[in-house]
Amino acid sequence: MRTFGLSALEQEAVWAQRRAGAALRLIARRLGKHTPAVRGFVLETGGVYRRSPTRPQRSLTAAEREAISRGVASSASCRRIAQWLGRAPSTVTREVRRNGGRERYRAQAADAAAERRRRRSKPAKLAMEGTLRAVVEEKLALRWSPQQIAGWLPLAYPHTAVMRVSHETIYLSLFVQSRGALRRDLQRCLRTGRAMRYPRGARLPQGRGQLNDMVNISVRPAEVQDRAVPGQWEGDLLLGQRPSAVATLVERTSRYVVLVALPYGYKAEQVRPALTAAVGQLPAHLKRSLTWDQGKEMAGHVTFTVDSGVQVYFCDPQSPWQRGSNENTNGLLRQYLTRRTDLRTVDQGQLDAIAAELNGRPRHTLGFRTPAQVLAPLLA
Repeated sequence: MRTFGLSALEQEAVWAQRRAGAALRLIARRLGKHTPAVRGFVLETGGVYRRSPTRPQRSLTAAEREAISRGVASSASCRRIAQWLGRAPSTVTREVRRNGGRERYRAQAADAAAERRRRRSKPAKLAMEGTLRAVVEEKLALRWSPQQIAGWLPLAYPHTAVMRVSHETIYLSLFVQSRGALRRDLQRCLRTGRAMRYPRGARLPQGRGQLNDMVNISVRPAEVQDRAVPGQWEGDLLLGQRPSAVATLVERTSRYVVLVALPYGYKAEQVRPALTAAVGQLPAHLKRSLTWDQGKEMAGHVTFTVDSGVQVYFCDPQSPWQRGSNENTNGLLRQYLTRRTDLRTVDQGQLDAIAAELNGRPRHTLGFRTPAQVLAPLLA
């Protein structure tokens, strides 16, 4: 692995400061290094910290190998050398035999060979199992997350033990290209599209305006909270290149996604009729409630409730976890609709195709069933 001119101590300093949330540019300045060098080092590792290997306590030390070499040169037996070192005779016998025998044993060469054996990593499972690798790459190309793939494999191949891989192995194979398992271009299929791991960091909250006649989430019925009754929805806007957006609706029980085009903008007078039309296509027993944040686009919520029959509940300010299913879905949608996309140019047919692909993905929270599978019996 390339070090980009960073010593072992500097590499450890990079990881320590990175875990603390420092930007790569700041880390480089603190270490007196060029930013491209620090960024190149982190990219080389995929943003995955790997602890420097240490010598196991029970392994032979360089000094012990020197003692073995002197003992061999003086024709002492392996048992006698073992007594001097306080080691088992078999340990000395194996050491001498694997490093050329009594005639060719040299302490320095033996220690270097032991270091190479210790550093030799186990081949990645995805690099060794071609069928498993092909299936994982196929699902990544469909924008399935590594967790979805890992959970789906035992269901799809229940009697094939080799068709198992953890989501962490998939991530490592994507981020750490030296593992030689998955293609680098598949990184773009991840939700974030990142080529390496980033430390978790807090996001600054954004203020919201005050709406009139809001019904707070605190008075929402218990049946909505426990997801026991279908027809409870969460909604939000997914913003693109301003001023463009798409309305996203997620059914809380099944996590089924409905996307609503907003070709003329996302002000209240444009959002309300679009949502009313979308909700109007649902069966009556799936139109119970809608939970939204306190965005000004829902200023017409009273009229929406009258027209659609769906009560709107509003989250507390700066509390996105109160509509977590929708937040998670918006994250998934960023694989298709980036912030730089002018969403006014994306028609309803394209949005329906994206929604169908999302609704066909297995979800961990659904026991790796798909939202479409969970919703199907509810439509009957």
